[in-house]
Amino acid sequence: HYLVTHHKDPIEAIQRIWDLCQKDQRYLAKGAGYLLYQISDEIVNDSMVMIETMDDQIDKLEDEIFTEAQQATLAHIFSIKRSAHTLRHTLLPQREVFFKLARGDFDLIEDNDRIYFRDVYDHMVRLHEINESLRDLAGGALDTYLSVVNNRMNEIMKVLTIIATIFIDRKS
Repeated sequence: HYLVTHHKDPIEAIQRIWDLCQKDQRYLAKGAGYLLYQISDEIVNDSMVMIETMDDQIDKLEDEIFTEAQQATLAHIFSIKRSAHTLRHTLLPQREVFFKLARGDFDLIEDNDRIYFRDVYDHMVRLHEINESLRDLAGGALDTYLSVVNNRMNEIMKVLTIIATIFIDRKS
């Protein structure tokens, strides 16, 4: 009949649900399982916003690669790849937990609350798929960056070769 959360830093999703419970006591009356669902759903929604932000950053990086690719661009690509990798390792175990909650493996969750956890599980599956796509996009952006840099270097080498050839011909 209790729900306890433990975290070092404040989590906005938990605070939003707490505020909602203070305004409307019906949330508390539905039980700890429903409250866990509400918190979980909010956290998953916040994760979706984070992934959408990362997707927007990749779009900007792709534009930047073709206009003014710099060393900072490469660092940003690696940062996004690292974030997507970390998110993947966070999502996989959470997805399995929600699968078990939806399936009814835990006696603490009432049968009528299982459907809510199926919803969160579906969101987690979708989130995982989007994150995998994001990782692929970041990998593609990295490949594109390296190709653009390589092409620019080839152009510079061509000019330097022409200049060296002219100087060699003059000395001959």
